[in-house]
Amino acid sequence: QVQLVESGGGLVQAGGSLRLSCAASGRTFSSYVMGWFRQAPGKGRLFVAAISKSGGSTYYADSVRGRFTISRDNAKYTVYLEMNSLEPEDTAVYYCAADTDGTYYYTDFAYDYWGQGAQVTVSS
Repeated sequence: QVQLVESGGGLVQAGGSLRLSCAASGRTFSSYVMGWFRQAPGKGRLFVAAISKSGGSTYYADSVRGRFTISRDNAKYTVYLEMNSLEPEDTAVYYCAADTDGTYYYTDFAYDYWGQGAQVTVSS
């Protein structure tokens, strides 16, 4: 079992940047594909980005490609989401998640473990 804890959320002005971190417990971190999802008020949870077990492959939603970067440090059991050029539409609770398989990295039902979420608010 993996426990995930997000940090780094907050309030930022449009055009600003934030970096989210997600720390995982246990020594099996490198066995998981890691993903970031977000949920805005009144909306469903949407895929943001994912990274392969080794970190060699990354995947992004069209809405964030070119602005967000996902990375991981397997030695530190941590995955990151660097968010630049933030827009008010990026306001949401951001969740990290772990998936043992990774085939359906873009769908939330594929993930086995979830963090508690981190609020990101972008003001205009």
